[in-house]
Amino acid sequence: MIQARTGGRDEERRLCRLYRSLKVEDRRTLLAFAEFLAAREGVPDAWENQGPLEPELIPRPPQESVVGAIKRLSRSYFMLDRARMLNDTSSLMGAHVLQGRPAGEVIDELESLFARYYAEYREEKAPTDT
Repeated sequence: MIQARTGGRDEERRLCRLYRSLKVEDRRTLLAFAEFLAAREGVPDAWENQGPLEPELIPRPPQESVVGAIKRLSRSYFMLDRARMLNDTSSLMGAHVLQGRPAGEVIDELESLFARYYAEYREEKAPTDT
């Protein structure tokens, strides 16, 4: 059973001020932790029925390296499971480093790869009619 919550508006305002002062990645961490705590307390749908998160697309800079592209795309598509994508991203990195494929081509493929994994993520997170 969920215990009664204590605290009031002052704490909520303080939390909001702290949230707004954080960097984007730290905000995501704070939200994930809050969702974890809510789920632990038995708050319904804290994790389960959350719809898909939207990417925060970072523009591609000129003269970007393949490693830089992977970092940029990982930040843009923060909701994706990097472990699941490791084989594909490693293959593309290897094609660039070991086989000499041009960075621009590899980055184009990385962008397509992340978009494809995001489409799969959206399908998995899409609400189902039950």
